[in-house]
Amino acid sequence: MAYTALEKMRAVNKERFRTDVGPFEPALYGAGREGNDLKSAALRFLHERCEGLRFSSGKEILEEETGLYLGTSLLPGQIPYNMQMDIDRLCLERELEKFIDSGVAVDAYTVYYSYLEMYMGAYGRSSKMIELLSEFESNASTLLMKHRDHYSHSVYVFALGLAVYETNAGFRETFKSFYGFKKEEEHEAAAFFLEYWGLTALFHDIGYPFEIPFEQVLAYFEVDDIERGPGCLFLSYRNLNCLSNPGKEASERLNELFERPFASVEELLAYGIGKRLGAAYGVTEEYLLEKICRKPTDPDQFDYYMDHAFFSAMRLYQEFIEVRGAEALTEAHLDVLTAIMLHNSLFKFAIAFYNDDDKRKAPLKAELHPLAYLLMLCDELQCWDRTAYGRNSRTELHPMSAEFDFGRGMIHALYCFDAEESEKIGKYEARYREWEKTRDGKAPRLKAYSDMAEKEQRFRTDIEKIVDLSDYPLFLTTFMRTADRGKKHTYLSGSSFLHLYDFAVAMNGRYRYQGKEDEISVEQLEREFDVMSLEYKLSNINQVKSFSKYLNAIDCFFTDKPVDFEMLHEFEPAQIVVFAPMEHARWIREHRLMGWTAGDLYETALPADDPEIPSLREQMRQHKLCMNGDFGEMEILRHYLDLSEDEQEKDWKPFNTMLKLIRKFDGLRIYKL
Repeated sequence: MAYTALEKMRAVNKERFRTDVGPFEPALYGAGREGNDLKSAALRFLHERCEGLRFSSGKEILEEETGLYLGTSLLPGQIPYNMQMDIDRLCLERELEKFIDSGVAVDAYTVYYSYLEMYMGAYGRSSKMIELLSEFESNASTLLMKHRDHYSHSVYVFALGLAVYETNAGFRETFKSFYGFKKEEEHEAAAFFLEYWGLTALFHDIGYPFEIPFEQVLAYFEVDDIERGPGCLFLSYRNLNCLSNPGKEASERLNELFERPFASVEELLAYGIGKRLGAAYGVTEEYLLEKICRKPTDPDQFDYYMDHAFFSAMRLYQEFIEVRGAEALTEAHLDVLTAIMLHNSLFKFAIAFYNDDDKRKAPLKAELHPLAYLLMLCDELQCWDRTAYGRNSRTELHPMSAEFDFGRGMIHALYCFDAEESEKIGKYEARYREWEKTRDGKAPRLKAYSDMAEKEQRFRTDIEKIVDLSDYPLFLTTFMRTADRGKKHTYLSGSSFLHLYDFAVAMNGRYRYQGKEDEISVEQLEREFDVMSLEYKLSNINQVKSFSKYLNAIDCFFTDKPVDFEMLHEFEPAQIVVFAPMEHARWIREHRLMGWTAGDLYETALPADDPEIPSLREQMRQHKLCMNGDFGEMEILRHYLDLSEDEQEKDWKPFNTMLKLIRKFDGLRIYKL
């Protein structure tokens, strides 16, 4: 039993109606398997190890005393609070499953959305922190010499960490011991890990918008083959107080936690790193503070590189204080910030000196700083399926996919390269064989293929210099196959994620405001969206994500860019008959995945005008339009065609209302090809 609150509600309904009406616990991906691949392990962690995630015994007692539910479904007060928590966890599980299958940014978006709603309180308050990373990368990074995606990358890193925790008992026990969990506190430790690892992995690269302008300036010189160095113009940052000021209330909270004052966030980071690594690596807090403070102001002292990790840690600190408040700070949050600060260059070049044979120190052990250890390991492993933006990055050869086996306390990583690049690989291997005969000069490279495929396996040995793998060996293999270009289902429609959120808000209002579009404000639409549970918010967002497919089928597209095409003001009948069945199929599959079943007892068991009917439907997770059992495309189509005309209209008529509502938001419009 993994979703215990759903099972408890099921027992209540069974006693009430003398029949088993649900809700039924949703199946785990690959039910019955003990797979050690990335997808199976990460999802099993969420499904089974996180039982009871975010439950509140206090609210459960209050519900029993008052007879009123405190959880939100479509509306507040419809379901028990802990049942809502179970459904939230299921949402995260399903969204991560979609992302691992696709790897596309819009599926990474809903993983971020789920995590922020669950752990930061509301997506909207932290959305810009995440969305700007994606927008900066996609729009500004093409001017760089080297740059690849960090948005989807961070969600892959998140999934890798969940898989490591799930499959590696050694790391799991190290983590539990480090944070003081007892042996039997499996679910409590897993919940703690999910929260703090999520912050670490998902936000470790949010500082890239500060590094990208720096790299753009240097790229101006490098394009003329001028190496970065004293002869190059470079940027540095000043007026850092907006990031480094810890804040009055937070300073008081930090003093309470650590029994000492901190004049800046940099001091806090230096203290946190020194506390975890100082004795093992012989570095003082003063040394660390000097290195950290000079990162943004003196990049010439760091081989002319700007460290995005500095800005990631500083930005996340300020975001957390603003959104969650100083009172929510814990000592583990400092571990999150220091793990992020360490992950890029500070540990490698200023603490462990991993590429200097004379000064090199031991790789990081998990027991010294589990979050930093896991972040550096997973950040290095995640090198596949990353969009290349920089000019040099596009000419390199990176893995298009990867397969993992985390079983038997080891990591078996199989990186797959595109078979269509075989000519490029053949030329590189010929050059390498010639070099082997003489060993004259540097070995030829075809990054990242050569780092994995050459005998020295630089990719693996570099990781071993950074993190201690003596108890967690890494084995690496490369292979080739033809890429599946249609896997990502990319269509012409596209917009910033800010507008996807607006689109979803307008989508949510399409039923309620038919014929009243001019009477409603954007603020009211947003309030009505925010009051719903995560499940219903995601349903609207996922409908928007599917809309690009629908529009593609009727030769239309949406965009937030000005284009010279005819705007679509209303869907025509010929278009409706194409996409209405597609929307019905999406709705059917979504409800099936979320554990909904077919039935109408919520209506027939109560008088027709009983106001409790909507709540009972949510408590049963039963809907008269759902489908049970296994079904395919044709079964769903027949199901749609058997619906009454009124029910069929629900799949298309409100979309004309949505077209009017979406014009209330800046930028996003639908056009005809």
